[in-house]
Amino acid sequence: MSNAQKALVMAAGIFLAIALITLAVVLFISAQDSTKAAQSNFSNIQTELSQTAFTVYDNTTLSGSQVVNALRKFSDQDQFGIQIVTGKNPAGQWYGKVINTGVPIDSVTYGSVMGEAPGKMSDTVDESDINYVNPSGKFRAQLVHDRSNVIRGIVFRQQ
Repeated sequence: MSNAQKALVMAAGIFLAIALITLAVVLFISAQDSTKAAQSNFSNIQTELSQTAFTVYDNTTLSGSQVVNALRKFSDQDQFGIQIVTGKNPAGQWYGKVINTGVPIDSVTYGSVMGEAPGKMSDTVDESDINYVNPSGKFRAQLVHDRSNVIRGIVFRQQ
């Protein structure tokens, strides 16, 4: 083989190596974009799934026993509160955390957590207490969202 042929073979080898490296870089960049899109979709699905536990209570009528069960279920949630408004206590009582609902809905502080709630689970089953929840009573549920559209609480109003 002459020197010219060796040079042509070496040049062809370098050209193929550059082409393969370019192809690998292009595939890596397109795979990276696909991965970002998949992560974004997964994040959206995860957010929806985390809020589905609460959406069953949105604008529904429940019995008092279902309200007490919801209180038991969500009482240990961080940054979440439940308000129960009964016939004996029209001001309502917060359980878990106190959520700011005393300002207009479009306010920046609406739905923000204000602190620990004073309500006790035992009060809801004590018939002599003002916060007693009648198991056969009917309650209308409403979700409380903050400015980030995160569900921060549920308000149950006795009908």
